[in-house]
Amino acid sequence: MNKKVFIACDTSDPKKVLKIIKDTTTDKLNIGYKFGLEFFYSKIGRSFLSKIDKKKNIFLDLKLNDIPNTCSSAVKSIKDLKNIRYLTAHINGGHEMLKAIKKSAKKVNNKLKILGVTVLTSISDKSLKEIGHTRSIKNLVIQQARMARSAGLDGIVCSGKEVTILKKICAKMEIVTPSIRLAGDSVQDQNKNRVITPKKAFKNGATAIVIGRSITKGSIKKNIQKLIKSLN
Repeated sequence: MNKKVFIACDTSDPKKVLKIIKDTTTDKLNIGYKFGLEFFYSKIGRSFLSKIDKKKNIFLDLKLNDIPNTCSSAVKSIKDLKNIRYLTAHINGGHEMLKAIKKSAKKVNNKLKILGVTVLTSISDKSLKEIGHTRSIKNLVIQQARMARSAGLDGIVCSGKEVTILKKICAKMEIVTPSIRLAGDSVQDQNKNRVITPKKAFKNGATAIVIGRSITKGSIKKNIQKLIKSLN
């Protein structure tokens, strides 16, 4: 089995991260680790990331979203983090912003892949209308996926429920699916209609999944075994 799985390290405590890494080590899955704003912005976060074993597959989920020049400079500012393999940017930042980010990524680290984030998995159609969008989530993510492809991004981040409609658009790109829960686990702060199990996400066509609390809450070792079993 060589399923690509990113464990979300949603904490600001390096000791907890080390335990997560230790307890999820397995040769049954292709395990990587996702770090978001909470950890990266913590006092020790950036320094900690610079020291992680370069063999680890690290996903930096910063969701860049600003004017092109600012985002380009932001990518250049992490050029010393050579072990980062994935970096995210909001697709709604626009085509020029996405191109600028990808261009900077090529210059600072040719192994760094840029993933475009579509509609956040906590968002519903009702939320979109409140923001001011007139399109449904389905139609909006289709448009966003096309923009990501046009801008030359390496992949997209989308709900597992949308993977099936984006596979053709992103046929040569990575499709990373967050909001993954093991069967029976609480959806918590996610839109219940956009949460999906690991097996279903891969069946729909995801190339990688991001899973957090279903693994990191409770016994991590037992939870990782449950994940492996659910994918068999």
